[in-house]
Amino acid sequence: MYICVNSYIRDYSQMLKQYKTITEVAGPLLVVEKTVDVKYQEMVEVELSSGEKRKGRVLEVDRDKAIVQMFEETRGVDVSGAKATFLGKTMDIGVSEDMLGRVFNGAGTPKDKGPDILPEKRLDINGNPLNPYSRSYPDDFIQTGISAIDGLNTLVRGQKLPIFSGAGLPHSQVAAQIARQAKVISSASSGEQFSVVFGAMGITFEEAQFFIDDFKKTGALARSVLFINLANDPVIERITLPRLALTTAEYLAYEKNQHVLVVLTDLTNYCEALREISASRKEIPGRRGYPGYLYTDLATIYERAGRIKGRSGSITQIPILTMPEDDKTHPIPDLTGYITEGQIILSRELYRQGIYPPIDVLPSLSRLRDKGIGEGKTREDHSGWANQLFASYARGKELRELAVILGESALSESDQKFVQFAKEFEDQFVRQGYDENRSIEETLAIGWKLLSILPREELKRIKDEHINKYLNPKS
Repeated sequence: MYICVNSYIRDYSQMLKQYKTITEVAGPLLVVEKTVDVKYQEMVEVELSSGEKRKGRVLEVDRDKAIVQMFEETRGVDVSGAKATFLGKTMDIGVSEDMLGRVFNGAGTPKDKGPDILPEKRLDINGNPLNPYSRSYPDDFIQTGISAIDGLNTLVRGQKLPIFSGAGLPHSQVAAQIARQAKVISSASSGEQFSVVFGAMGITFEEAQFFIDDFKKTGALARSVLFINLANDPVIERITLPRLALTTAEYLAYEKNQHVLVVLTDLTNYCEALREISASRKEIPGRRGYPGYLYTDLATIYERAGRIKGRSGSITQIPILTMPEDDKTHPIPDLTGYITEGQIILSRELYRQGIYPPIDVLPSLSRLRDKGIGEGKTREDHSGWANQLFASYARGKELRELAVILGESALSESDQKFVQFAKEFEDQFVRQGYDENRSIEETLAIGWKLLSILPREELKRIKDEHINKYLNPKS
């Protein structure tokens, strides 16, 4: 039964509100007037006079006026003949294990020409907050196969460890390599591979095709779910995509007991979309024009990583962001660093030297490294070995810069050893092929080989018993 009241129609059987009072179309926004009981983020279905239906979401509510952001273009919307139906719910996604091996767009619709997903259940994309008491501390080592990460900036299961990159640097290749190679190495699980949920926001068609082709070629697609939003796709999809990806990851991790690796690229595009929407709402801008709630919004994404007591599944998160002008103090990397447990920084200097992956280990950091390494996880010498490599490489780089000013002849014999160590470290330890998947034993062996360049008396951060066991003493 339908009753017309104040130019809207209420369906009492489903409690849906339908309005014919769309008064304005401005870019991706619709203005609907004379609304009643409309909620923020409520889903909206707009039916055009031609019968075509498009989806949107309530962006703002002001008394009896609602501003709707469309997921699709607003071209062809005739305000006199269009109808807006408010669905009385926030955005959700139907989830199923059948999503593995599939590619979706930023609205959660399959874009790989495969069959529709028959969901086992529907979940709100905003997720449910985790009780901090129910969280389990991350302490299982993840082997990515990349020495600069596994050896010195170790990734731990349940951690959120972002990659800070710059325009033109090969962060896409690094992300694809980690997604392909990552596996859990622990006492409870030896070599178990991850299911991968990959979310790409605002990327080019070429980048999207690279990820899809790489996942197919390596067989990783069979255990992956890809959500892809292209640069010419609607901006609102960039806001919803990471939440769709994380909701899918939570289902696979906490209900299907899988280890899930979530890779999100590029968070800079996400933040730009957030700034664009904030400007359209005429909000007071914060630093560099970004909304004042940028920190809170990013936290709602990053804090959905972790482990829950009593559940064998977990979510490990690797967000990737390009730092505008390689500036670490820019609001996006700056706020990300406060929320996450470290960062992997890609170096333009190493990239110019032809080194892949161009990971600068000195400013990079994993705050949970010491929880994921050591006896029973990697090896008993790992901690001291890593500290010695850090210290020796830092000293070698400093002396190399000094030699440019004073000349190599001004350096002592010991100092020249450190300069040689820094060069060999970049060339043998950091540099490795895109298809090279190093075990932690191989990474440790390369490190010990490099440490043999230095005089034994300089190895002050490693226990003598480990030196005697893993290093051939120099005469």
